[in-house]
Amino acid sequence: MRVTYSPEDGDEQTFDYNPNKLMSAEREALEKRTGKSFQEFSLGVIRGNALCRRALLHVLLKRQHPTIAFDDVDFCWDELTVEMTKGETTLMVERLREKKGNDDMIEALLAQYDSAPEDEGKARLPIAV
Repeated sequence: MRVTYSPEDGDEQTFDYNPNKLMSAEREALEKRTGKSFQEFSLGVIRGNALCRRALLHVLLKRQHPTIAFDDVDFCWDELTVEMTKGETTLMVERLREKKGNDDMIEALLAQYDSAPEDEGKARLPIAV
């Protein structure tokens, strides 16, 4: 996944995000901050959960700015985008089709497919497994 932060008063920053490549301390911090298991958190990012996306941005920014506090991470909703690649979208749709009741999410993912970036290498499932 690609996470792009474009603050009005700063430089655009793009992060490659693979939920399975976060350090254990980062995963624990995300669980503690959001009150969700890491798997629930990773689905929350895809579903557009505001707290999940803010917590993710905090972790990503903290790698470059170790002293940044969570309360310092505040952004307008249109300043943060989370994009799945075409391959990630395909894998996610396949996973969602295995369970009933995900038609709305599948429809939303497929609507974004044509504008999704191409994969650079092998696609991976964009949620924690």
